[in-house]
Formats: sequence, structure tokens, C-alpha cells
Amino acid sequence: MCSMMATDDMNHLQNPDNDANQSPGEAIQVELTRRGWTHANLADRIGKHRSDVSALIVGTRSITPDWAVLLGTALGMDPAHWMHIQVRHDLALVDIDKVQEAHRLLRMHNLAPVRAMADRGWITRSKNPCEIENDLKRFFGINSLDDPVDLLVETRRRTNDLTPEQRAWCYRARQIARALKKVARFDPSKMDGLRQRLRQLAAYAKEARHVPELMGEFGIRFIVIEPLPGSKIDGAAFWLDDESPVIVVSLRYDRIDAFWFTLMHEYAHIYFGDKGSVDANLAGEDHEPAMLKDDIERRADESAGDWLVPVEELDSFVRRVSPLYAKPKIVQFAQRIKMHPSIILGQLQHRGEIAYSSLRDLMVKIRETVTSTAITDGWGNTISPDIL
Repeated sequence: MCSMMATDDMNHLQNPDNDANQSPGEAIQVELTRRGWTHANLADRIGKHRSDVSALIVGTRSITPDWAVLLGTALGMDPAHWMHIQVRHDLALVDIDKVQEAHRLLRMHNLAPVRAMADRGWITRSKNPCEIENDLKRFFGINSLDDPVDLLVETRRRTNDLTPEQRAWCYRARQIARALKKVARFDPSKMDGLRQRLRQLAAYAKEARHVPELMGEFGIRFIVIEPLPGSKIDGAAFWLDDESPVIVVSLRYDRIDAFWFTLMHEYAHIYFGDKGSVDANLAGEDHEPAMLKDDIERRADESAGDWLVPVEELDSFVRRVSPLYAKPKIVQFAQRIKMHPSIILGQLQHRGEIAYSSLRDLMVKIRETVTSTAITDGWGNTISPDIL
């Protein structure tokens, strides 16, 4: 049973850091001296050999939880106090180089998903912190991990707002985009023509293979990059300079409706001359509600939807058919407005008119078609920007 603490013992406990530089043995010796005890006196009170107590005091034995309880009982002090002294002492003995290495590793992993990037071949696979650091500095174009990371493109979303996975994906997109040279001169006055031709392609699943070439003809670099795990990124639109727009899609959802909505959303940013946009949770069942988006993102959403399926047409269809959305009716509507039925279904799902689990036989996969002609990084294919 614990003894009552004396007043001076209580004061000592309230300021346990007064002797912050003491070793555990020195702290025990102070308490023995204050009481006029010898090592043998303490050993008798806790049922241990005098040599065990001496080992504690000279530092050849550490204070374990069992010893902390014994010391706390004998000296009338909280056992946690003795554990705190031991842990503080042990930490002070840690090699400063190991501490610095731990901080360096933390900075690296806060900056980028190191393992995932190595898996994709973006950086060298290594367990050597110096090699990893050098690879990351080359990848992000920085001289030090303490330097600010800048996409070097004008974006509305700050780089620090991106997750490490999203940041790395965007930098990979920039690497590849800067290496692409075979694109025509960008002419904003031709964007309406491009929009119309894109809509024509959207009516037929296989025509998506012409998107990369068509974009290049109008001066837009088009790239496909597989998303990194957990990034939930769907696409991005940015500018390398005033005359070099870039559109990147992830094909996170292998569905024709998700591809075309994402593509037209990013195209809307280029069309309206918006600053760069990085879009996560844009398409599919986990899409971000419109009420949470700013005006520019809502405009891109609305434009993308309207360009693919005119909103007046879709509103009219919903009024006539809801809630009995049978497959033949959707197909008939799609044929009338010259649009793929999957895209009609996707719009209805996006509006909440139809569950994402319904009419799945209308959905068409698109990834293989798009990646067959697009500059693609992912799904087993790693691009070296140096050879583009």
C-alpha cells in the first residue's frame, strides 16, 4: 500500500522537469539523499538486492514499469514520474543523425507518396533516404525538401491544398506535358469548332480513340495518367504558358460517361480561359455536390453537361419519363439527340434520377479505347519524358 506523500515530495512532483538534465540514477540518488537513505535502505524497502539498486543508480539498469511501481511505492511518488525520467533520458541518448533522418523521411512522405511513385517508376525504388531525397528533388524540380513546391502553372487551387498523391500526379502530368512537342498552335477562336467535333465523337464509343489527335490539332496537349491509390483524382486542366493548354484525365472510372464528362469539364476550363484546375471527386457516385463548389467549377460542370446533352432536352425527357426510366426510352432519346446512351444514363445518375446500380448493361468501358492512342502513363506502362 502506497505511503502518504510529504509536502516537499508533492512540490517536487509538480515540477518534475526542474532536474531535466538528471539521469534516472541521479534522480533516485537525490531522493535517497533527501531522506538520508543508503542503497541498502531502499533495497530493503522494495525487496531487492542492494546490487540491483546500485545498478539503477550507476545506469547499468533501466527503470522498467515494475521498477517504477516499486520506486513510487517506496518514495511516495507517482510511478509515472520515474517512467517519464527514464524515457526522457533514453530519448536524449538517441543519435542526433537518426533524429534528423527521421525528420527528413517525414518531410519526404508528407511531400509525396514515395512507395506509390516507386511502384510506378516515377522515382527509383530505394531504401536509402539520400537517394529517395535526391529523386524527389529532381522530380519536383526543387533544391531542398524545405523549398516551396510550385506547379509552375497558374492554378486556382494551391499546391498545398493537394494531397501528396494528387500533387505527385499533377507533377507527373507537367513532366509529360512539357515533353510533348507535336501539337498545333493554340487558337482560342477555334474552340467552338473543337467543342462541336468532340460532341460528335462522344456519340460512339470507339470514336474516343480520336480524341488525342483532335486535341493536338487544336493546340491542346492531352495526356492520360493512371491515378495513384487513394487520390480520387479525375482530371486537371492547366497551362504551361499562355499558349500551351494541357488536359489530363485519369480514367479512374472505366466508363464512357465518366470519361466524357471529365474531358468536357476540363475542356470548359480551357474554353473559358480559367486558371488551372485540379479536379477530384468530379465524376461517379462519389462526386462532390454542386453546392460545395465555387462558381467556376459549377460553370465547368454545367457547360460539360449541356454540351453533351442539352439541358433543355434532358429536362424535357425527365418530365416525360420520370420515374420510369426504361432502357428502350433512354436508347431512343439518345438516338434522337445523337449521343451515346451511356452518357444519357450518366447524366441521369449524376442528377440523382437513377441509382448508380441501375441499368448497368447500358454502361460501356472506355479505358482501352482511349489509351490505345493517347500518351498514357499507367496500367503497366511507364513513360520516359526524355523520349517524347
